[in-house]
Amino acid sequence: MEKAELQKALVALKEKTPKRKFSQSIELIFNLKGIDLKKTENQQEFFIILPHPHGKKVSVCALVGPELRDAAKACDKVIIADEFTQYAESKKEAKKIAKNYDFFIAQGDIMAKVAAAFGKALGPRGKMPNPKADCIITAKTAVKPLYEKLQKTAKVSLKKAAIIQAMVGTEQTQDEELLENILSFYNQVVHAMPQEKDNIRSIFLKMTMGPVVRVG
Repeated sequence: MEKAELQKALVALKEKTPKRKFSQSIELIFNLKGIDLKKTENQQEFFIILPHPHGKKVSVCALVGPELRDAAKACDKVIIADEFTQYAESKKEAKKIAKNYDFFIAQGDIMAKVAAAFGKALGPRGKMPNPKADCIITAKTAVKPLYEKLQKTAKVSLKKAAIIQAMVGTEQTQDEELLENILSFYNQVVHAMPQEKDNIRSIFLKMTMGPVVRVG
């Protein structure tokens, strides 16, 4: 993807999308080819870290032992191991937690307790603490930098359809930051594909309430 063609697509996107009373999100869409997702070995799940936040706050819940109680306050919610029992006993409460947070981080040495209390709620939603996103931590992990990194992290799940779609910014995002986010996302997706660029059929940009605009 050339920067010039991306800039041209962004100009067209802004011209074709009507203004709304809210800041619309900007999404990047990949249509893929040459990947048979019926074969489990071709299914993928990976995380992309953008250079800049995409404009939507990412909510993070920490599931930790008492030794991380203070450090984990950098997150939006902290649940200490001693409190897990109430979630294990109440499916409703566990599901509520699973629904309300985007990412979950957990202390590695209590993962068995995390799985017992939250596994049935987080697992089906694909929200179990994932080491690929550095969400399995130790008692010495600096939680605040991890929280800040998750604000720039996008999850890609390539399992059912050969399409990748993710938010890369908003109308309020500075153009240069938006360009850097898109180019970084593109490069990381290409690197993750088995045949790299040959697996990319087409790329589009779209705002929340607007038409799709092809890149290139």
